[in-house]
Amino acid sequence: MSKATHTLTLWRPVGPQELTLIKALGMREFPPRLPDQPIFYPVLTEAYAVQIARDWNVQASGSGFVTRFEVLKSFLDGYRVEHAGSRAHLEYWIPAEDLPQFNKAIVGEIVVTAAFGKITESTT
Repeated sequence: MSKATHTLTLWRPVGPQELTLIKALGMREFPPRLPDQPIFYPVLTEAYAVQIARDWNVQASGSGFVTRFEVLKSFLDGYRVEHAGSRAHLEYWIPAEDLPQFNKAIVGEIVVTAAFGKITESTT
């Protein structure tokens, strides 16, 4: 956590379609959830994000990416950290209707830190 700006570093594994939408939004916010996606799941560790991107996103869409970003801790204080399976799988469950406020709480850019699977020019 950055003490100067009081942010928390989070990660989000994404597939190529979501990455394209993030790029279209200037790498500053995440796209709205689809009707069948009522929750937005940013994760607390890079290792967990890598596991999802490599093992799930690649299988589902041919490639997976890990994004890193900073979020104001004051915003995240309104949400609990959830365990998704094991103690190593920690994430926030942000309701889809709260995603616009979550996006406003992002400090700086969303950065791609890792890529797995079939990588094309449109996803780099």
